[in-house]
Amino acid sequence: MRVLQLIDSLDVGGAERVAINIANGLSVEIESSFLCTTRKEGVLKESLSPNVGYLFLNKTKTIDFAAIKRLNKYVKEYRINIIHAHSSSFFLATIIRFLNPKIIIIWHDHYGNSEFLETRKYSVLKRCSKYFSHIFSVNKPLKLWASKILKFKNATYLPNFAEVNKTLKSTTLSGISGKRIVCLANLRPQKDHITLLLAFKEVLKKHPDWTLHCVGKDFIDSYSKAIENKKQELGLKESVYMYGSKLDVFNILKQAEIGVLSSKSEGLPLALLEYGFAKLAVVATSVGECVTVISDKENGLLIEASSSIEMAKALLFYIENEDLRHTFATRYNKHVEEYYSQTAQIETILKIYNTYIKNN
Repeated sequence: MRVLQLIDSLDVGGAERVAINIANGLSVEIESSFLCTTRKEGVLKESLSPNVGYLFLNKTKTIDFAAIKRLNKYVKEYRINIIHAHSSSFFLATIIRFLNPKIIIIWHDHYGNSEFLETRKYSVLKRCSKYFSHIFSVNKPLKLWASKILKFKNATYLPNFAEVNKTLKSTTLSGISGKRIVCLANLRPQKDHITLLLAFKEVLKKHPDWTLHCVGKDFIDSYSKAIENKKQELGLKESVYMYGSKLDVFNILKQAEIGVLSSKSEGLPLALLEYGFAKLAVVATSVGECVTVISDKENGLLIEASSSIEMAKALLFYIENEDLRHTFATRYNKHVEEYYSQTAQIETILKIYNTYIKNN
């Protein structure tokens, strides 16, 4: 079995990290594992196992004949029989399928705005889906969407899994040890950092020695500017720290006590799983698959999206109840280790792959 993960970039993001994790996980399970990034490289390239074959296309437009030719040559040269396409890379995968009719296409749907599926554009996707053998959906609403809208029968809900690198240690967080909250999320509107800042302002009124640490890519756009303006407006300069993209995620998380996500919409955020592996107490909004990972008031806290009041209450609960904070963190760690490990998910993926290999 020779499988290629196809992804648009290697910037730090959920879909990109999943593609890397699958490629790395498969590299010790199958004959050959490959990864191709189509448009852009990024810091995640450093996370790719040396056992994974790598190709960068430098694709510059939707239909880039030079890039298509390079990928087609690569597929033939390395006798790749499955292309596992992530997010919007399905279009290029479909073109390669036209050129190589025996190629099996698996599409991985990471659509982040799963709370707003009614606005999703899908005309090109629906036409291309006729050439897919299987769809992996990162949450249950996306699986249902594939069945109802794309009329696709072979869709599977596949929870994300996190691959923890414990060796990288390059970042030291500011603030007081034992009094840090971390938010691992790229600076995108759906992640709703503004609500988090408003909530943290309330936390500081009672506990001014706590700090908030935001880790994730800054796209230097109107949203990141709004975050910075709100930070200044609320007087949070000495309490909220922005770090940009970082690779030593586990090292960062181990320096914190509480992991938080304030998203308006989610699939299954890898950050939530990484919080579990790092044994953090977690707070997240009741969106996407957050509600299946966290059991509210048993191993974590779930709150309504866009509610700074609820977010503040949840953070204060953890800060003011240290024993319960540690109890929840321990329970959550056990849950994530058991159900969202690399071993379990790679096993599921391989079963699907083998089904189509045998029937091809």
